[in-house]
Amino acid sequence: MKRYPVQYKQNKNIVYSSKYHIVFCPKYRRPVLVGAVADRLREILNEICAERRCELFQMEVMPDHVHLLLEVDPQFGVHRLVRLLKGRSSRQLRQEFPHLKSRLPTLWTNSYFLSTVGGAPWAVIKRYIENQRNV
Repeated sequence: MKRYPVQYKQNKNIVYSSKYHIVFCPKYRRPVLVGAVADRLREILNEICAERRCELFQMEVMPDHVHLLLEVDPQFGVHRLVRLLKGRSSRQLRQEFPHLKSRLPTLWTNSYFLSTVGGAPWAVIKRYIENQRNV
């Protein structure tokens, strides 16, 4: 299997390569991320990542969960980024799609899955996320 060279990023203090696979779900794992809601969610997550200079490599929005493959500045923090992604997307989606307010007390669960991707071959992780739609 071909391994790609590590691409390092830097800010004024550090040089880093910190890639993460993140998965989070709507409350009660309800299948509400479909159609216009899923499209708008993709836009919101892309906007937030662009704002925070976080590189979003892969995203798959399933009806009942979201997979992200991204790289974030460790000084900003992955936990802080996940809170921002979930918080802002919840607020905006619930304002734009009132049916989400009536079905769910909050859009997202408090928990999420997080895995570093440093040791795994990059192509394998990307393929896994791309193939989630076919499972």
